[in-house]
Amino acid sequence: MKKKNVGVIATIAALVVAGGWYLNQGNGAKAEGPGGQGPGAGGPPPVTVNVIAPERRDVGVELFANGSVTPVKTVNLHPQTVTTIRQVHIREGQFVKEGQLMFSLDDRADLANVARAEAQVARDSATLSDLERQYKRSQELVAQNFLAQSALDSLLSQVEAQRALVQSNQAAARATQVSASYTTIRAPMTGRVGAIDVHPGALVQMTTSLTTITQLDPINVSFTLPESTLGALLAAQKKGNVEVRVNPGSRGGDGDQQAQPVVGRLSFIDNAVDPQAGTIRVKGEFANRDTTLWPGQYVTANVVVQTLKNAVVIPQTAIITATNGTFVYVLGEGNAARQVPVQRVYAFGDRAAVTGLKGDEQVITEGKQNLRPGGKVRLAGQGSKPAAPAPTKQDDQA
Repeated sequence: MKKKNVGVIATIAALVVAGGWYLNQGNGAKAEGPGGQGPGAGGPPPVTVNVIAPERRDVGVELFANGSVTPVKTVNLHPQTVTTIRQVHIREGQFVKEGQLMFSLDDRADLANVARAEAQVARDSATLSDLERQYKRSQELVAQNFLAQSALDSLLSQVEAQRALVQSNQAAARATQVSASYTTIRAPMTGRVGAIDVHPGALVQMTTSLTTITQLDPINVSFTLPESTLGALLAAQKKGNVEVRVNPGSRGGDGDQQAQPVVGRLSFIDNAVDPQAGTIRVKGEFANRDTTLWPGQYVTANVVVQTLKNAVVIPQTAIITATNGTFVYVLGEGNAARQVPVQRVYAFGDRAAVTGLKGDEQVITEGKQNLRPGGKVRLAGQGSKPAAPAPTKQDDQA
């Protein structure tokens, strides 16, 4: 009797367990939402993501390099004779104009030489005038048969010789005047004066440096670019002026504020590539009236070699690089993530111009690491609400 009771109890316990399992399965099926997305669906929950709309705009393709400011022209002034400084007419750091008087040298010996040469010219000119008068009178005498023709010919030879002597002395006088002009030193161009190490009374020679003059406006910036960019540089130069921007760094003063970039144009591309460094030397020319750029200054330069018209621009964080290529996830129909292959044309800062997108998609920027093609998503901040469906063709036509 006891054995029968035990068997009945075991059978009842088995039926209770089976009934509980069936009820649980039924409740899970009822909790399942449309499309099998509820907790009882057995699939992963929707991934929370952030999306952004691509931007369409013109993008300049830029090349960046470090360079230095170099003057267009600089002149080191030296005397052209051995003499002493008589007077210094300029100050260190002064801006001078072309032709402005800078130094006066001792010119007493040169002025004496000029006076002597001019006197020699005057004496020989007087002799020439006397011989020309004699020759004129002799012509009259020959016409009247009072003088032989040979005497007239001899006198003509004397006139021509004296005329040549006068011309020679005049050239010598001009040479002494040129030598005398070396005692006055004027500015060969407009620019800024450097340090002056000579003073009145100092003996100077042709190797003595008096000072330097540097042209500051316009001014050049010299830098190098990889030889791989040479084709783009030449193509851009053929189309017209190529814009060059330089950042001179921080400007001294309160707060050490960052100086504004200076805009110029590409003025020079070297005629050969450096075979050791694999670079090409280029220069940009800049207006510098306010002396923002200073010779020898270290700057950062960038050259705009191309403009991508109406390019599709997205954040670089949205781009995924995998073994099967480069792609982004976009919000597709039914709140599903759709994979779209893209190509990065040009990257700048935290953004990039790409191809492969039409520009009207909703690109997923955050949460993409948990996505798979076709996976369900919901927008951040919407809680458990599903993401807004992507526009369909019928919506666009409406």
